[in-house]
Amino acid sequence: MKFLDGLYERASKLGKIIALAEGEDFRAAKAAEILTKKKICKVVLIGDERVILEKFPELDLEGVTFENPKTAANSDNYAKVLYELRKEKGMTLEAADKLIRTNAMFYGCVALKMGDIDGLVGGAVFSSADVSRAAFQVIKAKKGITSVSSCFVMVPPDDFKYSNAPAFIFSDCAVIPYPNPNQLSDIVSAAYLSAKNIVEVEPKIAMLSFSTKGSAKHESCDNVRAALDIVKELHPDYNVDGEMQLDAAIVESVGKQKAPDSTVAGQANVLVFPNLDAGNIGYKLAQRFGGCMAIGPIMQGLALPVNDLSRGCVAEDIVAVAAITALQSAN
Repeated sequence: MKFLDGLYERASKLGKIIALAEGEDFRAAKAAEILTKKKICKVVLIGDERVILEKFPELDLEGVTFENPKTAANSDNYAKVLYELRKEKGMTLEAADKLIRTNAMFYGCVALKMGDIDGLVGGAVFSSADVSRAAFQVIKAKKGITSVSSCFVMVPPDDFKYSNAPAFIFSDCAVIPYPNPNQLSDIVSAAYLSAKNIVEVEPKIAMLSFSTKGSAKHESCDNVRAALDIVKELHPDYNVDGEMQLDAAIVESVGKQKAPDSTVAGQANVLVFPNLDAGNIGYKLAQRFGGCMAIGPIMQGLALPVNDLSRGCVAEDIVAVAAITALQSAN
């Protein structure tokens, strides 16, 4: 895919260090091999080097760095850092030390906070809740951000007929279950930046619903309309519209019929979902029925880049998320 080739080329110019939290999982180890051979980024595999090399003798992991939290020289200091961050929440130094040595996500997040790595990827084995918990407790949100969210970068198949966009942003698909208007507005702003920085397109943002421009009346539609008003007030330069059904957002003929005055209808490359039900189902439908490659979930709004994976991911998915993580660290 041309989009992926461009993504990898951009990341390779940065020389970033990206840690993979699940080094003892074959998919992460295979991704480390690919990332290193293609020189997309420098890789730290978190796990026991001896175990990894014995489990996967077929992999060439020359050039990969290994860090085992149980024995790493940094673990003592990382435990102290975690304790200072969480002591007001009741964490003891003993508990912090145990967490650092037994939980690769917390080890990696503290390494990131200390500047020893540039980004962290996990979620092939860890649940999304585990990934988010470590990120929220250690890294936290960027200054001025009130709602951390997520997006998927959806790469359409070559025969996709509704758009020539290299990829789409779907948001939010993993973090905020039922966003209120202010949270939905934050999601729009974050998705705008993801489209600019990751896909390198001029965002055309459709705020999705089962209604288009007032065709249905429901509190869910009202929520989207209220969020749109907030976005337009805060970001009058954004090309954003809603509420809008999916076909009106991406099919030109339907967009002209249902929203003839819209500059987004039929041309959207950023799809913002009204809730997590719709977002999660929507990206999986596009992936499984539509043949799109789903990269993510990519976290939006964190102070430093920590990204999640679907537990059904393959090594190539991890490679793509690692490349995006490298790009995020440069922004």
